[in-house]
Amino acid sequence: MYFPRKIELIEVGPRDGLQNEPIAIPTSSKKELIRHLAEAGFRRMETAAFVSPKWVPQMADAEEISKYCHELGITYLALTPNLMALERAIAAKAPQIAVFVGASSAFNQKNVNKTTEQSLVECEEMFALAKQNGMFIRAYVSMAFSCPYQGEVTLEEVRRVCDRFVQLGADEIDIGDTNGFANPKMAYERFSRLKDWYPDTVFVGHFHDTRKMALANTLAAMQAGIEKFDSSIGGLGGCPFSPGAAGNLATEDISLMLSELGVNTGVHLEKVKQTVPLARSLSSRF
Repeated sequence: MYFPRKIELIEVGPRDGLQNEPIAIPTSSKKELIRHLAEAGFRRMETAAFVSPKWVPQMADAEEISKYCHELGITYLALTPNLMALERAIAAKAPQIAVFVGASSAFNQKNVNKTTEQSLVECEEMFALAKQNGMFIRAYVSMAFSCPYQGEVTLEEVRRVCDRFVQLGADEIDIGDTNGFANPKMAYERFSRLKDWYPDTVFVGHFHDTRKMALANTLAAMQAGIEKFDSSIGGLGGCPFSPGAAGNLATEDISLMLSELGVNTGVHLEKVKQTVPLARSLSSRF
């Protein structure tokens, strides 16, 4: 089996992990979580989403969280689903943004009330504006394996979105198993094909643990040459527009596995473990 010498773990707990929580979490508690994760060695974190509080009230404090990340001196990702969100991120001086488009048009319609093609057209202006402002652009392909509304998502549907992201100049493309229905065979085959088609593109694996396959899928993606993965402390997470989707791949689980395999992540495993109770105390799931 192939094990890279180094893997980058991107912590998404403060955003993806908490966005779906039904009870408002104090901003001070989110800051405490981010600080603990920074102390555990995470160099990049997804911490904020510039979305409408009407639809995702948990992210209403995006500006304050962004300011705190600047004070800590960490590199953070901010989710920007549209031009208005991007303008807020620019005003907050976010260093990295994340845009997302569903490979499944049915999911994209539920999520942002646009078809996949309509979202890709909007991305053109967003990418141009972000690049003008010197921002790093992460491009998510949501529902890249299957979809609760559509069922199977084909590789060609994924490729269509990746094609546009590559043409527009995404700095990395994050392939999302948004509802957690991928399996290791799918993960290996899909990432292998994408690496063949786009050899100069940086891909990231993003797995949810709905069917307890997130670690196995991560290992399969590693065999296909993927060296960057998202994870969420305590396994927090879930998508508001993906019924039944469980939390993300748990940071403590992938950190332990990679440590056992001798793969360097730059993350302090014991500090990660110590942060899990804090993370889970913020969630209604535990």
